[in-house]
Amino acid sequence: MVTTAVDALLRVDDAQKRYGKVTALAGVSFDVRAGELVGLLGPNGAGKTTAIRAIAGRVALDGGKVILFGRALAPRDSRPEIGVVPQELAVYPKLTARENLEVFGALNGVNAATLKTRVDWALEWSDLKDRANEITLKYSGGMKRRLNIACSLLHDPKIVLLDEPTVGVDPQSRERIYEMLAVLQQRGVAVVLTTHHLEEAEQRCERILIIDHGKIVAAGTLDELVRSTLGGTRTAHIRIDAPWPSGVAVPAGARVNDDGRAIHAELPDLGASLARLIDAIGRGGRNVTDVKLTGSTLHEVFIALTGRELRE
Repeated sequence: MVTTAVDALLRVDDAQKRYGKVTALAGVSFDVRAGELVGLLGPNGAGKTTAIRAIAGRVALDGGKVILFGRALAPRDSRPEIGVVPQELAVYPKLTARENLEVFGALNGVNAATLKTRVDWALEWSDLKDRANEITLKYSGGMKRRLNIACSLLHDPKIVLLDEPTVGVDPQSRERIYEMLAVLQQRGVAVVLTTHHLEEAEQRCERILIIDHGKIVAAGTLDELVRSTLGGTRTAHIRIDAPWPSGVAVPAGARVNDDGRAIHAELPDLGASLARLIDAIGRGGRNVTDVKLTGSTLHEVFIALTGRELRE
């Protein structure tokens, strides 16, 4: 499950961690490349947070290593190239956005000469410039979440780790957060996030890692995960201009809606199968008015790999 790349900024190699009798990480390996958005997904207790904390230096591994820009890290090594955004909001409610940024910038080692420039950038980047001097107690959940992210990035890290960055926010705020992350990616920053929003991960992440019982059980693009887990079959939903004639056989492998105006078929090889199906519909005396293709989703892949039972 290891993806090797010469431009990997971060590598996790055979990471192992136990808490008493509980195995949190059982040999996790993956890498993260410059400018990509990687989703780390898994059920509750699968090892996601432990992996993030190990990369950030907040958990000492029992085995394996974290390699940052080619250097293997000891547990107490500083790692200024990394920015960590916790799931819990970590902003001071009685300080303004600007004051929060100034405090966190100083805590992250940003020198006084650079701090104002970095704070101005963060306010602009997080779309909080117009509310910079208002105490964050009055902010909406989405505004607090954006400020929370900005506070962790004042030191200009090259790798950003986010734990559930869109939890509890509205769709507009989610969109704004991903726009913020896209700006970072354009600058070559690698972004790793955990999320339970599978549709978000499906739409946004360039690569997806699925972890379960402390192991990476699948890794790759959505298409790669679908093919390796469920196969490459697509489903065609075809509308026709009139009900399918009762005396004509339905094309092989297809089924017709109750109203006779829609035909559905599983297509193992999209190009050739779809062409044959449309040709058969034409020979049946009907014209195609619309074609919709659907495939397996990340949710289906996730359930196939990790099971359906609820875990707390």
